[in-house]
Amino acid sequence: TGPLHIGHTRWAALGDAMRRLLVAAGAQVAAEYYINDAGAQMDKFGASVLARAQGVEPPEDGYPGEYVVDRAAEVLAQRPDLLDLPREEAIEVARDLGYAAQLEAIRRTLDGFGVHFDVWFSERSLHDGGAVEQAVARLREQGKKLRVLWFDAHADFNTAELTPSGNLHGMPVACLLGHGPDELIEMSGQVPALDKDEVRQIGLRSVDDGEKKFVREIGVEVFDMRFLDEIGMRKTIKKALKEVDENTHIHISLDLDFIDPEIAPGVGTPVRGGPTYREAQLCMEMVADTRQLGSIDIVELNPALDHVNATAELAVDLIESLFGKSTLHRIHEPEPASS
Repeated sequence: TGPLHIGHTRWAALGDAMRRLLVAAGAQVAAEYYINDAGAQMDKFGASVLARAQGVEPPEDGYPGEYVVDRAAEVLAQRPDLLDLPREEAIEVARDLGYAAQLEAIRRTLDGFGVHFDVWFSERSLHDGGAVEQAVARLREQGKKLRVLWFDAHADFNTAELTPSGNLHGMPVACLLGHGPDELIEMSGQVPALDKDEVRQIGLRSVDDGEKKFVREIGVEVFDMRFLDEIGMRKTIKKALKEVDENTHIHISLDLDFIDPEIAPGVGTPVRGGPTYREAQLCMEMVADTRQLGSIDIVELNPALDHVNATAELAVDLIESLFGKSTLHRIHEPEPASS
């Protein structure tokens, strides 16, 4: 929905350099561009393009960038009848043609930058093809218990009524537990998507006043940084994994601001006083020991804020530990984390 910025191009340069090195070493590599073209943002983009075509300002929650003026001119050149269409149809036309024009502009920018992709993957195609629903249905068919370990500096438990900032990224846990707009809480096909007893929040140290009361009211089990300081990371993760067995699907949601910004600077909302490198590694290793990890999401990496790629490399280290990488083939097996 917008032109490339310095963060995009920095990451593109790094990724392309890695691709070239791998190719030079004899590896087969496919470079993929993931097109974020799904969700309400696309309708807002369409409404913004239409507004510019009409010669007025975009909606308050739309896209104010001057580049939208260019997209509107390109859309009008293809569809001179745009302004005569019913509003909903006009937004749809402006969205689809504006999106195609913006994607072409991105291609030209990358071409001039010397970065080329083999695959351009549309997020919309993922949803339209039913892949998300099929994956959810398959997981439910397995009938396993779910344990979500939410590693984050923030509670992500705001609602539209509670939030002091209005940022949607501060609301996902509340939405997953059924507290939020219908468009979000119904995405999984089940409301609520999660039960409070399936979630463990770990590493919290920045929680808004309204969130504090709401988290307590709902009863989610939280291990904040004071708890970790007092009893240690190992005992904390043992508690978080209590009753995990071979019939459990563990999902990890890892916000990289969970880790102290001294070693993970490349995040948008850093909070001092987080876990150390070894504490974060211990979390991942103990989860790997259960052999019940089923899925993971990693968020908050911002290459434009990173220092010599330290946060990205840390994320890779943690993923490797989750997948079983260890210093040694252990002679002494650890006490089961879930005991």
